[in-house]
Amino acid sequence: MNLLAAAGIYVISDLSNPTQSIDRSDPAWETSLYTRYTNVIDELIQYNNTLGFFAGNEVSNDVATTDASAFVKAAVRDTKAYIKSQGYRSIGVGYATNDDSDIRDNISDHFNCGSEDESIDFWGYNIYSWCGESSYTKSGFDKRTEEFRNYSVPVFFSEYGCNEVQPRKFTEIKTLFGEKMNDVWSGGIVYMYFQTDNDYGLVSAIDSTSVSKLADFTYYSSQMASATPTGTNKASYTPTNTALESCPAVSSDSWLATSSPLPPTPNDQLCTCMDNASGCVVKHSVSSSDYADLFSTVCGMTSCDGILHNGTTGKYGAYSMCGAKEQLNFVLDKYWTEQGKKANACGFGGSATTTSTVKATGTCSALMKEAGTEGTGTVTSKPSATAAASGSVSGTAGVSAVGSAGSASSGRGSVMMVSVGTWQVGVYIVTGVVAGLGMVLL
Repeated sequence: MNLLAAAGIYVISDLSNPTQSIDRSDPAWETSLYTRYTNVIDELIQYNNTLGFFAGNEVSNDVATTDASAFVKAAVRDTKAYIKSQGYRSIGVGYATNDDSDIRDNISDHFNCGSEDESIDFWGYNIYSWCGESSYTKSGFDKRTEEFRNYSVPVFFSEYGCNEVQPRKFTEIKTLFGEKMNDVWSGGIVYMYFQTDNDYGLVSAIDSTSVSKLADFTYYSSQMASATPTGTNKASYTPTNTALESCPAVSSDSWLATSSPLPPTPNDQLCTCMDNASGCVVKHSVSSSDYADLFSTVCGMTSCDGILHNGTTGKYGAYSMCGAKEQLNFVLDKYWTEQGKKANACGFGGSATTTSTVKATGTCSALMKEAGTEGTGTVTSKPSATAAASGSVSGTAGVSAVGSAGSASSGRGSVMMVSVGTWQVGVYIVTGVVAGLGMVLL
């Protein structure tokens, strides 16, 4: 990070990574992921060249996966609140979306509606419609520009650089940084710096200290050098687009995420209190891959509303943000208690066992009282930095919202991961050029 700073390079970092992210096929916003997000913030906030954070990248990429956007928006809300609670400097939290015609309007409205506390601070647009010698109109850049002309937060291309025509000459840069787009778009991030099998690279790595420039690098460098964006004087700047968007309505054929209420803020203290008070729990020897079957069994015998998380209906149990093992312990103990704590009610084919408990007192008692015995209450207490434990068992629970196919990663391949401190992060490097931002995705 310091070497990047010395070179005048700023960083926008993903808060998730390929193994810890909101999964579009079974979305959840839970304690271990919240811990991951806040730890990355803690690590990178110390560097002055950290420009912002992405709470998600193409998590919802078609209508069938839009329910996941409720969970990503909750992540935006909670990371913004965490930054504020820690007294950190003002720094933006945003989202990067794909260019899907079926959801592009609804998703941009969803993430910028309701209140500023839960809305994005900037909007990234992954767009690959300008291929070869295209134009402002042929590429659809004209339509995208008009769509965001009155958007209330900064927008930029979080990925661009179609490679259907090779070499990439990046003729779109003149337009992106020119008079037609300069007053709406804050530049863009070229995908990507290092060459991989997907053939989007600007350079090829020779070893750990040197690279070889590819043809795309020469064209990109030349286009950026000739770009002439118009500058904006900060002292005289007054925002004119301040109105938030109207939240999109849930519709089975166009949009599946309700904008309010959003999933609850992960509260590891509540989850730990509940887990310690559970007298019937899953055995340590049971693999997490077997949890789904156990959830299916026990949720057919007792109500599992306390762990329900449904982004379409906006129904969330108080323990829906806990780790999968904690959620399973909650419903196993709930059933066991309803059966009068009989020995045969805590068997489940040898997968569960009784254990000693810790009586809930003080803060634990208050938190669990708010949650209720069914886990359907609303817990208003927020997690504190000192109360957070080392993290729950990661993974989503067995009572989810709308199931849908697909992974959480982009079809173009994952963002290049780098290590900063003890954390692996996806990094977007940004070099400032007058009014716009010339960017390269590592």
